[in-house]
Amino acid sequence: MSGTFARTNTAGSAERRLGQAALVVAAVGTGSAAVLPGGSDGPAIRTALVITLALFFVIQLTRLLFAAGRDRSRRAALLVLLAGVTAWAAGSAMVSASQAVATVTFPAPGEVLYVISYLGMAAFLMLDVPRPRLPAAALWLDAAVVCGAAVCVSSFVVLTPLARGFDQGGVALLLAILYPLLDLLLATMVFAQMLLGHRSRSRRTACLGAGFMALAIADSSFVMTLTSDARDAYTTNIGLDVIWGGAFALIIGAACSRERSAEYSPTDRQQSRILVAAASVALVALVLHPRGTIGWCITLPAIVTLVCAGGRLVLALNEARGAAEALRLSMTDELTGLPNRRAVLAATDEGLRGDSPLGFMLLDLDGFKDINDSLGHGTGDEVLRTVAHRMQLTLPNQVLVARLGGDEFAVLTDTEDELALLELAHEVRRVLLAAVHVDNLDLAIRASIGITVRDPGDVSATDLLRRADVAMYEAKQARAGALLYDPSQEVFTRQRLRRSEELRDAIREGQLVLWYQPQVDAANRELLAMEALVRWQHPTEGLLSPIEFLPDARRAGLMPALSEWVMRQVISDAVSFAATGSSFRVAMNCAPLELLGGQLLPRLFHTLEESGLPGDRVLIEVTEESFLSDPERAREAMYQLREHEVQVAIDDYGTGFSSLSYLRALPVQELKMDRSFVSTLLTDERTRLIVATTTNMAHAMGMRLVAEGVEDEQTAQVLVEMGVDVLQGYHIAKPMPVAEIGPWVRRWAAQPTPQRAS
Repeated sequence: MSGTFARTNTAGSAERRLGQAALVVAAVGTGSAAVLPGGSDGPAIRTALVITLALFFVIQLTRLLFAAGRDRSRRAALLVLLAGVTAWAAGSAMVSASQAVATVTFPAPGEVLYVISYLGMAAFLMLDVPRPRLPAAALWLDAAVVCGAAVCVSSFVVLTPLARGFDQGGVALLLAILYPLLDLLLATMVFAQMLLGHRSRSRRTACLGAGFMALAIADSSFVMTLTSDARDAYTTNIGLDVIWGGAFALIIGAACSRERSAEYSPTDRQQSRILVAAASVALVALVLHPRGTIGWCITLPAIVTLVCAGGRLVLALNEARGAAEALRLSMTDELTGLPNRRAVLAATDEGLRGDSPLGFMLLDLDGFKDINDSLGHGTGDEVLRTVAHRMQLTLPNQVLVARLGGDEFAVLTDTEDELALLELAHEVRRVLLAAVHVDNLDLAIRASIGITVRDPGDVSATDLLRRADVAMYEAKQARAGALLYDPSQEVFTRQRLRRSEELRDAIREGQLVLWYQPQVDAANRELLAMEALVRWQHPTEGLLSPIEFLPDARRAGLMPALSEWVMRQVISDAVSFAATGSSFRVAMNCAPLELLGGQLLPRLFHTLEESGLPGDRVLIEVTEESFLSDPERAREAMYQLREHEVQVAIDDYGTGFSSLSYLRALPVQELKMDRSFVSTLLTDERTRLIVATTTNMAHAMGMRLVAEGVEDEQTAQVLVEMGVDVLQGYHIAKPMPVAEIGPWVRRWAAQPTPQRAS
């Protein structure tokens, strides 16, 4: 790669030096011709110009060869430009050689080479741009309108004087007009490519356009300088030679340079002004067009320009109609057809800019997640549509009803009467309570509503939304149905927000710690596993238990980050335990949303692979809710864990809607009997029966049964007699930090081993 880079740099340096050499040759040759005696048509001057042009074009063509060798991606474009310039130089050489022996009349034998050269230059312009997908019709029409107007203006300014001053007709007139016209078309092509976004608005593009415009000026001037007594005779003109040479220097210099493309996108107002001006030019051209051949050169582009302008107007009307429809859709909830969050916030902001009264209600459905999880999202969607329909029928027409998202709805009214708003909220709740018949079930829909009114300090809709959210949350917590905003509750809301921010910082700054509680074999009390329990070492409040911050973490959306931190720390600790010779498993809890979210498990497997820890040294504890909320995804997650040899335990078994079907179908290695059963084992005969039955069932399915919450030796002995496999609880050990695990393991191993009772 370094060799390729060096060769590219060398070619680029040589190409730049050749460009400088061509300019030096042109300057020296022009200066010499200016001081030589004999007049502009003298043999000495003519010879000097021929030599200068020959050297100039040889150097420029060599420069193009170097550029083609350096730039492989643009090689084809540069080579066709090389062919075109070569044809032009050959035609010029043929005319100059003929002038040395006789007077050359126009058109000369070399004219065919001049015409061929334009094919090469046009091909270069087409090959020199990237080949993206075709732009929209509007972009093509914009380019056609602007370029058509440019051709009209150019024809008026350049071709009309030529036609009036040129006496000949037929082929001679056609060629006289053709050269400047082709030059203008090539310059217009450069401009159109820039308008279409295929060329950047750069110095390189400007040089290309300027080069072709310089050719147009030189070719037009050449036609005008044909001798007045024999207007078909070639003459030598130092000024025109300089312009031709400068034009090719600009074109070749631009072709050899490389710039990163950058699309130009004018504003709508600028674009409209450009199109109106271009169409106006076309109208003027149709009114003032001259007669004869030149008239057609102006009339045809003008007609094309106006037709394209008309087509662009039709597209603009369609775009405006589409934009209006897009705006309507962007302000509408797709599921219910109600205005969406953006619409209600915009309407509230509009109301705040005036002096009209405003009342705002936020409604949240109670237990909607249970409907979604148990009956499916299709049923949930039907419930949401029913809620929207009932609210529209119940509320007055001047009231704006909107769906904010999920199961949240907003109501914007033009009253600040709090009593009327409270009555309206209870009326909405009463209407929603009517049974909804879905999937052969009658569902009663309950809602919590928070109410607030406009405050003199409100500056945006989010102020009312925040207060209504506080009131709604309090209504849900108090099961009050609907509540007005109470400023005193703001303190608790701010505390929740502050706790969420502190927890976010805690995850990032490493304030979370893991404590571990041992699990031992019920028969011989051998240490089998350690369950990881997260704690928060708060900077000011001390060590916080999970119950004090996990609800805030879930409400703030921090559970994915927290679960990932726990997972990585558990594996890191497990690696450290293994390094000391310990063979026990490490267990960690995984919430249903994280288990089924599709992000935690791939990261778990990747971390295991990186650490080199065997998968069977890790156990994931999940709740029954994981299987009831989404059985298919839960089954897929379980089998992924089995493929990586990670064990799975069902935590708090018996507290939910326990189902034998998922236990039979899923690769689960362990059941953890909830502590509520263990705590009443000695006093409740029915509890003893449940524990015994669950133990037999677990063993029949090839699972271990863990009893958590073992607080005394008598309970432990009864569990051993019933055949429970693993014990966990304060009787074995309380949760402990990592630093205390090693000493505890040594003390535990030194104790005598009790025997299973017969």
